[in-house]
Amino acid sequence: MGIPLIQQTTIAQYILKKKLSGQKRYPLAMMLEPLFQCNLACAGCGKIDQPKEILQKRMSVEQALAAVDECDAPVVSIPGGEPLIHKDLPKIVEGLIERKKFVYLCTNAILMPKHIDEYKPSPYFTWSVHLDGLEKQHDKSVCMDGVFEKAVTAIKLALSKGFRVTVNCTLFNSEPPEEVADFFDYAMELGVEGITVSPGYSYQHAPRQDVFLGRTESKQLFRDIFKVGKERKRKWAFNQSAMFMDFIAGNQAYQCTPWSNPTYNIFGWQKPCYLLVDEGYAKTYKELMEETEWEKYGVGINPKCDNCMAHCGFEGTAVNDMFAHPLKALKVSMFGPRTDGPMAPDLPVKYGNRADATAIHIPISSIQRRTSTTTDANH
Repeated sequence: MGIPLIQQTTIAQYILKKKLSGQKRYPLAMMLEPLFQCNLACAGCGKIDQPKEILQKRMSVEQALAAVDECDAPVVSIPGGEPLIHKDLPKIVEGLIERKKFVYLCTNAILMPKHIDEYKPSPYFTWSVHLDGLEKQHDKSVCMDGVFEKAVTAIKLALSKGFRVTVNCTLFNSEPPEEVADFFDYAMELGVEGITVSPGYSYQHAPRQDVFLGRTESKQLFRDIFKVGKERKRKWAFNQSAMFMDFIAGNQAYQCTPWSNPTYNIFGWQKPCYLLVDEGYAKTYKELMEETEWEKYGVGINPKCDNCMAHCGFEGTAVNDMFAHPLKALKVSMFGPRTDGPMAPDLPVKYGNRADATAIHIPISSIQRRTSTTTDANH
């Protein structure tokens, strides 16, 4: 695992405390979105498709810190949009570090050189730089040439200044396993702490739907990638649990636990998770946890969830499994995910008459952008 011991220990103590108290639903990491505006328009992004007046909104420092205090998760991930556009972000990060939260600032790195001196190296602060592959693949993914080179330059700059740095990678379709393995090798050579990787989720509002993987495709892709790694005798450091890696390789049949990674943004607490953008919002974290109809979401329960294997939904499940079955987790940690043999069966579909269905497909023709007349209530 590409996670320092201090962070592993703190999170383990936190989980044990929650389990001993009998609390069944609790957060492991919180997603804090202080804005939706971005300086890129990636093909698979469902977050920036907002009217102009929404993109110009900013969360205040006081709002951000109050939400973190309310949730009290040990890890805070700051995605966007592009967080570095927010002029008060250094104050937000400073407040989180004072609270001893492990902060992951997710960025496309274009603005990193300009703003890097506004932050200080800390065991509680990590630059999480978005890279979806080597140069050709990444620039294609973000729909702009030259971004990969800028991101790599920023990573090297941050490492030279003593910062913790990880890369976050979303894998889409048509990616040869050998090329993804080459990218993982390159990331390790750069000297980053670890890689956060996830299959792309098919946001209904993403400008393109043909870039996403189905569940079976995702599992096979990751099996093939891990197989290449074993053949090369590579040890890639992932910023995720070993059991999550085993899950995306098709060896575990997990259900989503969306409450383990709640999201707070300029609209409030997003129901039920970071990825479903049209389910409404709660005013408080207490309301989110107590009034969200959690039983209505999950693979085989809600068609919007069927193709999802994203870490923000399943990492919490994997961590729970690790605590419940430590010997199984130790074996996966030592030898890596299994890359052949039968996959774990998909969870049964419990809605409608689709007893044999495993995924729902949204035709490109049905995808429309919101208009500038869309009201806040629609979100």
